[in-house]
Amino acid sequence: MDLIVRDARILRDGELTSVDIAVQGRTIAAIAPALAADGPELNAEGCLVVPGLIETHIHLDKTCILDRCRIEEGTVAEAVRETAAAKRGFTAEDTYARGKKTLERCISHGTMRMRTHVELDPGIGLIGLEAIEQLARDYEWAIDLELCVFPQEGMTNYPGTEELLIEGLRRGARTIGAVPYFDSDPRKQIDRIFEIAREFDAEIDMHLDLAETTQNMQVEYVCRKTEEFGRGGRVAVGHVTQMSLLPAQRFNEIATRLASAGVAVTILPSTDLHLMGRSHDHAVPRGVVPAEPLRRSGVTCSISTNNVLNPFTPYGDGSLIRMANLYANVCHVSRPSDLAGCLDMVTASAARLMRLDDYGIRVGAPADLVCIDANNPTDAVATLAQPLWGFKRGRKSFTRPRVELHHHFH
Repeated sequence: MDLIVRDARILRDGELTSVDIAVQGRTIAAIAPALAADGPELNAEGCLVVPGLIETHIHLDKTCILDRCRIEEGTVAEAVRETAAAKRGFTAEDTYARGKKTLERCISHGTMRMRTHVELDPGIGLIGLEAIEQLARDYEWAIDLELCVFPQEGMTNYPGTEELLIEGLRRGARTIGAVPYFDSDPRKQIDRIFEIAREFDAEIDMHLDLAETTQNMQVEYVCRKTEEFGRGGRVAVGHVTQMSLLPAQRFNEIATRLASAGVAVTILPSTDLHLMGRSHDHAVPRGVVPAEPLRRSGVTCSISTNNVLNPFTPYGDGSLIRMANLYANVCHVSRPSDLAGCLDMVTASAARLMRLDDYGIRVGAPADLVCIDANNPTDAVATLAQPLWGFKRGRKSFTRPRVELHHHFH
């Protein structure tokens, strides 16, 4: 064997079990306790091993631009306005360099699969797409990078944008996104996105219902279109902060509708905490949708980063475990099973959202392995446990040594 990982704790059929994992070439060749095999060995020392963390919603093309933007209001409108102005100065080289910085942080924190949204419009053209396409090629040794093309500044009100989205799909983007709340005709944008997705057999991943009131929510309309187009299991919506403001009965009605239609939800705690509640001077709403009632209703959910170091989110280090812990803090998650569910939302549940059929620690699957410095999913989230090392398709992709304390005795 090319590698044998000894004493790894993995989730198998929902239960933790201690095993050895043998890797041959790019795939997992065998999994068993006390595996009889020869080859180079790596001892996981009873730590949790997962098949790589999954980032379902991030924006590599507009990361790390705080030095060229102002944040005075902290609102969505300001973030779009400042970013749109900054985009005018983007080049492919600049976008690549900024995206590389954030991508390497994500890799170092154990992320091995990623869906990144890329803005296309006549103002930016294909600059961002070309830069991120190159980034995907250059870093395929460490991460599988999927592109989602989308119209941040509107589509029906921005002539030429639709044609660019179509060009992005023709170039190989697997997913198309939407931002109906910035379009002069939100439902016309939603309708057209579903039509384009059908034409190209693309996945759909929308920014949706990012607002501080419950007026003009589109989530049920998206559910209706999902059923009309037969796209169940292939549509995700991110943000949906308006749902966080609903009373329990209405929330549960929409949760049931999402589950029935097969629409997944991505929760973006850092961005939504930063942007929402700005109009309140007391009893400030958090704007973060609770996943637990959604998951109990059968909705596929993920937790993700969204933006890093830009006007939408002026923080971030690329750690999905930190994002899962932040979500848990904000949404009062404390039951061990629910804390474990937070890790699930950046691993297996995120894989279902992205329809990654080859995800998992099983014989024949890609040898994507990340060792986390905890012995169970609950502790991994509760203690902000650090990923210690990772292998992507059988080759080491990162190492993060444990902290060593230097005792001084007097």
